[in-house]
Amino acid sequence: MKLVVLALITGAAVGLVFALFKLPIPAPPALSGIAGIVGIYLGYKMYTWLFSFFIKP
Repeated sequence: MKLVVLALITGAAVGLVFALFKLPIPAPPALSGIAGIVGIYLGYKMYTWLFSFFIKP
């Protein structure tokens, strides 16, 4: 939980700095950004599942 709070604080600070300098927000549009994050997570999980399925220690 501590990492989530720190990530939220860091993200808010970066957002404030970008707004202060009137720069475009450094993030994709909401839905496509969330879809990309979910895709990265699912790809990672699929790799670890396949790796453990095919290669037994």
